[in-house]
Amino acid sequence: MAEEPQKTAAEAAPPAEDVLVRADAPPAEKSSAEKEPLLASETETEAPAKPEAAVEKKIAESASFKEETNIASDLPGPHKKALDELKQLIQEALNKHEFTTPPPPPPAKEEEKPPAEAVKEEKPPAVEEESKTEEKEKKEAPVEIEPEVAAPPPLEEKAPATAEPSETVVIADDDGAKTVEAIEKTVVAVPAPPSEEAPPPPPPKVEQEEEAAETSAVPPATPEEVSIWGIPLLQDDRSDVILLKFLRARDFKVKDAFSMIKNTVAWRKAFGIDDLLDQELGTDLDKVVFMHGIDKEGHPVCYNVYGEFQNKELYQSTFSDEEKRKKFLCWRIQFLEKSIRKLDFSPSGISTIVQVNDMKNFPGVAKRELRQVTKQALHLLQDNYPEFVAKQVFVNVPWWYLAFNRMMSPFLTQRTKSKFVFAGPSKTADTLFKYIAPEQVPVQYGGLSKEGDQEFTTANPVIEVPIKPASRQVVEFPVSEGCHLIWETRVVGWDVSYGAEFVPSAEDGYTVIVQKSRKLFSADEPVICNSYKSGEPGKIVLTIDNQTSKKKKLLYRFKTKQASN
Repeated sequence: MAEEPQKTAAEAAPPAEDVLVRADAPPAEKSSAEKEPLLASETETEAPAKPEAAVEKKIAESASFKEETNIASDLPGPHKKALDELKQLIQEALNKHEFTTPPPPPPAKEEEKPPAEAVKEEKPPAVEEESKTEEKEKKEAPVEIEPEVAAPPPLEEKAPATAEPSETVVIADDDGAKTVEAIEKTVVAVPAPPSEEAPPPPPPKVEQEEEAAETSAVPPATPEEVSIWGIPLLQDDRSDVILLKFLRARDFKVKDAFSMIKNTVAWRKAFGIDDLLDQELGTDLDKVVFMHGIDKEGHPVCYNVYGEFQNKELYQSTFSDEEKRKKFLCWRIQFLEKSIRKLDFSPSGISTIVQVNDMKNFPGVAKRELRQVTKQALHLLQDNYPEFVAKQVFVNVPWWYLAFNRMMSPFLTQRTKSKFVFAGPSKTADTLFKYIAPEQVPVQYGGLSKEGDQEFTTANPVIEVPIKPASRQVVEFPVSEGCHLIWETRVVGWDVSYGAEFVPSAEDGYTVIVQKSRKLFSADEPVICNSYKSGEPGKIVLTIDNQTSKKKKLLYRFKTKQASN
């Protein structure tokens, strides 16, 4: 008797897995899909020894990252203060034209040198004057002009005009007290010697006046206008979004952020970014880096396919010499610039990009030219494109790359590490689906998005259904009379049996085989697209039989059209 309940439960299991596609069915599937990441995050917190488990742990860590607000009124007090201080520094720099006139530092050094030289030139004359006065005193010592000593008032009047009073005072040997007093008076009133020094000082004064005139003439009356990515540094809320990127890249250290902005503006001018946007650099690398769809939060998604460089012809034409490597770097910067220009820099807009890096067939560190260019590109991006990455997803990651990442992890900031997600080959599709809807994921990465697809677009949502090991999944589409039903189906990795049939609503109707059940493998067509025109009401029944010991994921979507005559 104990076995009977077990049998009945086992027999009742398959019907529980049947999925009926009705108006309320898609939401139910979406809710189950939304629960999966939560379950995964719970298991991912454990510290495993296997690489795949390590990948899952990394995914859990990256999920904690959330982009900060770009609305100035919602910023924390210290961040808002830093933004205001940075705007003030930029305004002062714009007023002084510091962004477009790099030569200011050299003139400043030249201005410091003339005063030093002037001082050096002024000192020798003073010594010479003292020596001259002593010589004159000695030479004029034999001349006796005692009557003039008895008339101090005239001496004070003549002292500023000529040097004779000082000479007569020194000659007065009869009365030492008078000579001391006279010397003291002459020393106090000795501005007369500078009259002899007058010729040397004028040149420095003239130079200073000319330099002052030049410096006053350098900055025009109106401040200069400087833009980055088509947005002025100081104009509206979009400008604040740009400045916040630089502040966050420098941990809200105002002076460091200001220095970074100045360096970026100078680099963009030296690199010729504005002219680069209009250049034609070819289409050979369109499969290496491309934009495709958006993630669940609306971020544009950029795919970097490093395995394309396994093509020797492409590798040689891209990295064989310095000129070609420079062209590749220009192409990469141009691609990024064009992508950034399409972003929304309003405070509530999307101003960051999700990067998906495909490590399948990655050439590795053995390719010296690729390694050099990649390192150079990373430096340029870090120094001049701050906070443009919302998330870095690495898929098809080999085991050695995970080991390398663990070695580099201690040298990365927590903010940077929180954006990284790693997934091995078997977890690529599941990982991407956590952040990007299947209808937005390209077919080669497990999704249903195909180029040139006329029947379905990203506006047609995909339903995800997990298939348990050693189980059968049934999906039903209702069909009305005179209806043309079209559907797409995919099981990630396949290795299951798939069939489709039409079952009429009438009891005396005949079942129609739409597609005979057959075993499908990973090498087969990734997406199956079928259609059926019905002359009577009924339903389309899809049957997926998973006889493996692995969990599978079924993706499908459908739509109906009015059947034409």
